[in-house]
Amino acid sequence: MKKNTKKIMTVSGEYNVRNFTVADIQSLKGKRQLTKTIPFSEEEAEAAETAGIETLNIRHNPERPEISKAIRAAAPNTFMSFALPMQSAKSEYDALKLSFDAMELGADSVICGTWGVKFIEAVAHAGIPTEGHIGLVPRRSTWTGGFKAVGKTVEQAKKLYDDIKILENIGAWAVEVEVIPENIMAILSPQTSLITSSLGSGVGDIQFLFAEDILGNTKGPYPRHSKQYADLYELKQRLQQTRINAFKNYIKDVKDNKFPYKDVTVSANEDVVNALEKYTEKMKNRI
Repeated sequence: MKKNTKKIMTVSGEYNVRNFTVADIQSLKGKRQLTKTIPFSEEEAEAAETAGIETLNIRHNPERPEISKAIRAAAPNTFMSFALPMQSAKSEYDALKLSFDAMELGADSVICGTWGVKFIEAVAHAGIPTEGHIGLVPRRSTWTGGFKAVGKTVEQAKKLYDDIKILENIGAWAVEVEVIPENIMAILSPQTSLITSSLGSGVGDIQFLFAEDILGNTKGPYPRHSKQYADLYELKQRLQQTRINAFKNYIKDVKDNKFPYKDVTVSANEDVVNALEKYTEKMKNRI
């Protein structure tokens, strides 16, 4: 067992080890911030765990469970929440089945930002660690005026508090709080038993940034709340240009009769060559 990990049993009945359990994270509320990211590949998940990122979210596609399974295997000891797609659950039964399937793949918690109260309550009451999502919920952004901060009006700020209390009452253990004013978060987070995961919302119990933002993995523009700690996009552009240049040089060598050359080919013995020449000549004379 790795240092600072503990043995757990998954929903599927397998023994494993994790850096944190739900109880561990709850015990740290208000004491120190943990870190979280959402990797989109096995390589990113492995790098996050190796670096010491304490919690992970991954986007779970129930139609491609092998992807989630591979990312889980790449970061086997890190507390991991599976973000579930809205379209896959059209009833409480669907929500429960989807959640249990995710837990059997190795999820430590589940979250679906667009689920209503009944779905979250059903899953939480089934004993599955379940998270809510408030503030800017991208797929519900039509209700809050598009992609902008939520909670800058008195009515919105009060609703954020009310939404947190609803999540508490229905059994959620954590909540993702996305793009709300940091001074509103400073009031809300200490007044809830939920673990607050801050995405662009100031200081919470967990600080959350997408891996693609941390790594500078896209052309941009990047969200205002993010910071780039690398420029993988530029490296990928250089890598692509290196590929193009290599292909061009290969084409040129072929056209200039510089490839293939002796060191990369195989030659038969001279007696084999002579015998084949005689044979082909003989066969031609028969035609």
